[in-house]
Amino acid sequence: MAIFGITQFLVALLGVVVGIIFGAIPGMTATMAVAIFLPLTYAYDLNTSIFLLLGLYVGGISGGLIPAILINIPGTPSSITTGFDGHPMAKRGEAERALKIGITASLLGGIFSLVCLWLFTPPLARVAINFSAVEKFLIILFALTIIAALSKGNMIRGVFAGFLGVLVALVGAFGDNNKLRMVPDMFKIDLMGGFELLPVLIGLFAISQMFEQAEIGMRREHGPDGELEKSTRKFSFKDFKGQLVNVIRSSGIGTFVGVLPGVGGSAASLLAYAQTKNFSKKPEELGKGAVEGLVSSESANNGLTGGALIPLLSLGIPGDSTTAVLIGAFMLQGIQVGPLFITQNPDIWNVILIALLLCNILMFVVMFYPIKFISKIINIPPARLYPVIIIMCIVGAYTSRSGNMFDVWSLLLFGIIGYVFSKIGIPSAPFLIGFILGGDLEKYFIDALKGSGGNLGVFFSRPIGWIIWMLILASIAYAVWDNNKAKKAAELA
Repeated sequence: MAIFGITQFLVALLGVVVGIIFGAIPGMTATMAVAIFLPLTYAYDLNTSIFLLLGLYVGGISGGLIPAILINIPGTPSSITTGFDGHPMAKRGEAERALKIGITASLLGGIFSLVCLWLFTPPLARVAINFSAVEKFLIILFALTIIAALSKGNMIRGVFAGFLGVLVALVGAFGDNNKLRMVPDMFKIDLMGGFELLPVLIGLFAISQMFEQAEIGMRREHGPDGELEKSTRKFSFKDFKGQLVNVIRSSGIGTFVGVLPGVGGSAASLLAYAQTKNFSKKPEELGKGAVEGLVSSESANNGLTGGALIPLLSLGIPGDSTTAVLIGAFMLQGIQVGPLFITQNPDIWNVILIALLLCNILMFVVMFYPIKFISKIINIPPARLYPVIIIMCIVGAYTSRSGNMFDVWSLLLFGIIGYVFSKIGIPSAPFLIGFILGGDLEKYFIDALKGSGGNLGVFFSRPIGWIIWMLILASIAYAVWDNNKAKKAAELA
């Protein structure tokens, strides 16, 4: 059985292209792409299946940058922070440049995570397996401090939105006793599992924007944000001058977060973006079209791809929802992933490394060179573009739980909430961060208390916990200082 040949190359190319399409359509995800194409693996041997599925994975994660940059709607949860700086660049007329910077950063992040997967799978897996519920809770708590950092000059409203997001995430049945909390009787069946991430995400960032656009009209003929400024500034690899540390730091954060089961790509990009802002010489420029913010986001979320495979292959624990689906592909072929996987299946281990390298290269080639044509989407009149996006959003919400109409109503609900937030000055990003992290925050908090018999001192009992506490306090202190600095600058202006 050949490790690599023309068949493997073609299915990898197919996977990357389809994955990019899924990632670029708001409401679709890499997980959805892998799940839909999983039945095709019956027709292939394991080697060929790996090339197809990893192509879908890499393409799906990378494709999310296209709508995030062009129309400020994240194609995937991991591309939330990509729009923070990518979309302002597009509005300046630098859409093609922003896309190429993001694609190149995606390649660098993917290659970095591949090297980590190759060199450090056993030691990194040992570190992750030693993380108890206490450390996982503290890491998520640290991630929540990003809310304060992202709410510069408006910290109180941002923190309020973040805690509101955590509260909404707790709606539904509690895992241990299966009792519903904060749910009216008429919605008990629909909300047993709480609100799904996809309807919340695309409601806040897509449907709310539709409402805003409907308010001002859709007569503009150059994209959702009206007439774009013309710019002669083109992409150059010189854009990455001085970004080496940023790429390594952000890719490392993405890879490490990928190693931690269940934390997810959105947390990886948010953590990396916050650290980039903390270390930036010009933090005030982030969020206004800064190259370093775009590089940070894309290198982090693609760094996740290799990182999420580490616990899967070493421990049999999926690093994220997409790698959870990949377990099914291995099971279909009779392969058991776990601590003995690499030693018992050295050929398959080599196939995974080669496939991941090839898929990252194909992703770069497929996206980088024709991106000039892809970026023309910004010139589609919104009256034609938005109906298509709305349909895709509804389809994505409806299929998120295999055809649940309640998720479509949730999409509309959170679209209204996002619209109201924009009117009263409450940022949507902190709400989404709180919602994404709220469920795991509760789970690991309860697990830690169970293990300690209800003793809160367990959160201060381990050396690594103290290190994370220091990072949390440092992040809060910086956020308060930065917020006060922004307020004083606004008063002087």
